Amino acid sequence: MIGHRLQSLRRATASATHARLLSAVASGRISAKPFPLSADGGRNGGYIDGQWTRGDGGKLLDVFNPATGDVIAQVPDMGKSDVLTAVSAAERAFPAWAAKAPVERAAILRKMFELMHKNMDGLAALLTAECGKPFEESKGEITYAASFFEWFSEEAKRMYGDIIPPPRADRRMLAIKQPVGVAALLTPWNFSSAMVTRKIAPALAAGCSVVVRPSANTPLSAIAVAQLAEEAGVPKGVINLVIGHDHDALAGTLCAHPSVRKVSFTGSTRVGKLLMTQSAPTLKKLSLELGGNAPFIVFEDADLDAAVEGCIASKFRNAGQTCVCANRIYVHEAVYETFKAKLLAKVREGARGWGGPTEL
Repeated sequence: MIGHRLQSLRRATASATHARLLSAVASGRISAKPFPLSADGGRNGGYIDGQWTRGDGGKLLDVFNPATGDVIAQVPDMGKSDVLTAVSAAERAFPAWAAKAPVERAAILRKMFELMHKNMDGLAALLTAECGKPFEESKGEITYAASFFEWFSEEAKRMYGDIIPPPRADRRMLAIKQPVGVAALLTPWNFSSAMVTRKIAPALAAGCSVVVRPSANTPLSAIAVAQLAEEAGVPKGVINLVIGHDHDALAGTLCAHPSVRKVSFTGSTRVGKLLMTQSAPTLKKLSLELGGNAPFIVFEDADLDAAVEGCIASKFRNAGQTCVCANRIYVHEAVYETFKAKLLAKVREGARGWGGPTEL
């Protein structure tokens, strides 16, 4: 009974937050309405074999605005059976997608690029709501995210092979490039749109089908990308989306599944090691972008004003939550006090808050 009341309270909070957002849009306090999620506002946000789903268990996860603590949406908390269904769908879709002429795949990726630009403000508002980053920075991320579809729509047509000089005159040696198969794409929370598109675009360009597992903290942008993919004409089963908090049930199952031939992950070194271990029995191909080690060093002869500006840009971008943000600062003792004073003064000039209007 208590759990039921808490669930009802959370849903009411999400609805009230959404209502305040619409009110802010109507009054002109915010110029962009978040991208509308057709999957029952995210509750049926799993996407498998061209169908929106809440998953076999029917459980839901709350998605919070990290700045206000408000529940802004609920999404499926999916499990192992959903992953198995998604992999099977991707496996069925793979042969036909791989057999398409590169120019056909390129046209669909180009359409994805155009749709993201068409929905720029809405996608950025959605990104701000789930990540808390400033709206203008969110627009910059959506531009960046869309650029992967543009780039790989062109690269899809340029997957050239090689003619290799043979060791004997009666032989000819050729190397051609072919898609590996089903790819599992695991993305982090700090760039919840760009990390999804950066993995989906090259996989689809190559002819692979994919199962995407976004961060359970920021899944809404991934749902929006899947929705636009459907509009762009991506065939069912080529893109599948599973959402949930259980690593073993989702990522663990993907890494262990023999039909998954490739794993791409952006995140911590600790989790990267775990994924490599889980993928080892099936000898999967892995692309891992792990951790970050970014010291900021100020020498004695540095231009301190420029150093302060650089430090602010590095440390505070995306609320200090990128893989290249300075994680420690070394300052020569001869300029330490001056640099510290200038840095503190600059930090105090900053406005604190979240990327949307205070009314939300």
